[in-house]
Amino acid sequence: MIALVSVSVALIALILIGTVISVVQKAKERDMSSHPGNAIEYDINNVSLAEPGILTGKRILFLGSSVTFGTASGGVSFADYIAKRNGCEYLKEAVGGTTLVSGKYSYFRRLKQVDKNRSFDFFVCQLSTNDAAAQKPLGTAADRTDDTVLGAINAIVSYVRETWGCPIVFYTNAYFESDAYAAMIKGLKELAEKDDFGVIDLYTDEAFNTISDEQRKLFMFDSIHPTMAGYLVWWTPKMEEYLSEYLTR
Repeated sequence: MIALVSVSVALIALILIGTVISVVQKAKERDMSSHPGNAIEYDINNVSLAEPGILTGKRILFLGSSVTFGTASGGVSFADYIAKRNGCEYLKEAVGGTTLVSGKYSYFRRLKQVDKNRSFDFFVCQLSTNDAAAQKPLGTAADRTDDTVLGAINAIVSYVRETWGCPIVFYTNAYFESDAYAAMIKGLKELAEKDDFGVIDLYTDEAFNTISDEQRKLFMFDSIHPTMAGYLVWWTPKMEEYLSEYLTR
């Protein structure tokens, strides 16, 4: 009888915990959908084609986590806006909460699941903030496996070149306070210089990060995740500019 009561209490506790989590999640989703930065004017269906340019019709593979996915913007990110504006064919391989460093859904593991027979003109990869938050080991430039951040970057670059032979660009988040992420960017840029791939460094770009408090409230849901407005108005022009210049270098 005591055991039965204990089990019942445990089940009730689990149900209550699940209910609380569900309520919190729904409240967060309401906050996201009602955020001014996710207003209908920024909806991807209202985005027009850009003037024809070097990005027009390109086939792009995007790899990343929540920022590439668009967690705070209804699943729409710069990747979708770039594709819509430029008539691109694209694959957005993005899973929130994932890391460069090895794990069940790590970047490199998911990258290897992409169809090798597909053709891509460009590969764009996120420098995940999750690795910094989880204090994953940075490693060294000599690392070649995804046991460290720099090792994962090396593994990804090698795999993409061997598989699709297309130009490679990594991108960083806009600035937020994190010594660990700053160290990751430093290591990324050193690898990029050595191995000849591109980096869209939104983090240390002072001009890019110099926006008003009102703009920041509109563009960002929190310190990490942009809104639709943040992606469309703030990030996408900068990224399109860099990608276009990188293809014509």
